[in-house]
Amino acid sequence: QVQLVESGGGLVQTGGSLRLSCAASGRTFSRYAMGWFRQAPGKERVFIAGINSGGSRTSYADPVRGRSTISRDNAKNAVYLQMNDLKPEDTAVYYCAAVYYNGIILRTRPSDYDYWGQGTQVTVSS
Repeated sequence: QVQLVESGGGLVQTGGSLRLSCAASGRTFSRYAMGWFRQAPGKERVFIAGINSGGSRTSYADPVRGRSTISRDNAKNAVYLQMNDLKPEDTAVYYCAAVYYNGIILRTRPSDYDYWGQGTQVTVSS
């Protein structure tokens, strides 16, 4: 089992940047694929970015591709999401998620993930 705690959200102006962090507990973090999702008010939770257990493969949703970078540090049990050129439509609660999976196919559905953090709010002002 793994517990996840996100941090790094906040209020930023359009065009600004944020780096979200997700700290994970547990001794087998390196065996978990990780994902970032976001949920805007009144909308479904959607996939933003994913990274495989070893950190060699990443995937991005179209709305953030080219503006965001997901990375992980297995020695620190952490995954990160660097977001640049933020837009008001990026405003949402951002969640990190984990699934015990060593494969190379990255998961993009919320139902694919077993563990979730509590979320961190990102607000982009226009």
